[in-house]
Amino acid sequence: MKQHITPNNGYYGQFGGAFLPEILIPTVEELKRVFYQVKNDPQFWNEYLKIMQNYSGRPTPLTYAENLTKHFNTCKIYIKREDLNHTGAHKANNVLGQGLLVKRMGKTRVIAETGAGQHGVATATMAAKFGLECTIYMGEIDVERQRPNVFWMRQLGAEVVPVTEGSRTLKDAINEALRDWVTNMDTTHYVLGTACGPHPFPEMVTYFQSLIGQEAKKQILEQTDQLPDKIFACVGGGSNALGIFHDFLPETVELIGVEAEGYGKATGKHAVRLSTDDASLGVAQGYKTFFLQNSDGQMRETHSVAAGLDYVGVSPLLSYLGENKRVRFESATDEQVTAALQLIIAKEGLIPALESTHAFARAFVEIPKMKKDQIVLINQSGRGDKDIFTIADALESEEWKIFIQQKAEEYDVKKIY
Repeated sequence: MKQHITPNNGYYGQFGGAFLPEILIPTVEELKRVFYQVKNDPQFWNEYLKIMQNYSGRPTPLTYAENLTKHFNTCKIYIKREDLNHTGAHKANNVLGQGLLVKRMGKTRVIAETGAGQHGVATATMAAKFGLECTIYMGEIDVERQRPNVFWMRQLGAEVVPVTEGSRTLKDAINEALRDWVTNMDTTHYVLGTACGPHPFPEMVTYFQSLIGQEAKKQILEQTDQLPDKIFACVGGGSNALGIFHDFLPETVELIGVEAEGYGKATGKHAVRLSTDDASLGVAQGYKTFFLQNSDGQMRETHSVAAGLDYVGVSPLLSYLGENKRVRFESATDEQVTAALQLIIAKEGLIPALESTHAFARAFVEIPKMKKDQIVLINQSGRGDKDIFTIADALESEEWKIFIQQKAEEYDVKKIY
């Protein structure tokens, strides 16, 4: 497996590192040792590929979006279909890889944070397959807006712990998971879901997610005999973006990461870190990167219609790539995302997750200015069925409102009798 960017003592330029309580250092050192052993072992990568193919359904397809291409009448549009990966998103790539590490370390329990719930479902699935105890931390707000995923996590045997502190979203779930890890590190591995946190997590998560870009590069060359001109991916913590970008980093391909602009940058109710001056360099949750924080270093509240993008920090590797102008960062508002989702559904019969739809929304801004012989690749990092409550609310569906009201009334009647 090719590796284009590796950290220097855990740092990508000025970003990264491992800022940890002393009690956790031996546990992280053990993780580093095992990770670097398997990273340099071709047999491990083959073992990983085998489980991804036989259990997770990889490789995922690269779909030519013929109707969207006709609609815009400019470049050709291709979609990498991570929504068809097991559990409905790219998250299984990282989780199953870390599960193999857990087996090597002899740990019996895993914990994880989740925002959109996809990482939580993937972790609970991995725990069920490998026979591990599992606890998932999830912000109370995200529990409410991602009920379908909460249901499946619990059916898979995981304990789902709603986090009621702070903004009750993803950053607070990470804080609680870190507290748990400190208390139970002898038996427990923290399955961090994105390319953030202390070293070696950013490198390790990117290593497993790079499978997306390896497949996409081979597929686009097979289908078109040329590399794409632009690749779009949404950016929360950064794992799906780094996954598809990784193998294209040495190529002359423009890479665009799309953040959540929420209600707009001017409102302050957004999760934009790398395409704004709002964010500043800081240290939190074990690593150094750009965070949305006030002048006292206190983390600000964020907002996005997509729970998985509602995060205050960002991968140190993406911060490095942005600083070095290798990745361009843009953003999309909730309103743009809703409009883009309707267009994708109508034209292609695809229902991307709200997170993924941010990538489509920005691509739809740039595609009209492109040429016929150019190619755009969009990473559909997850499927949208988990978002049905949020999407129906955003689209103001009267039929859905009536359905929910009827189900509530039926539930009240059952409680009475």
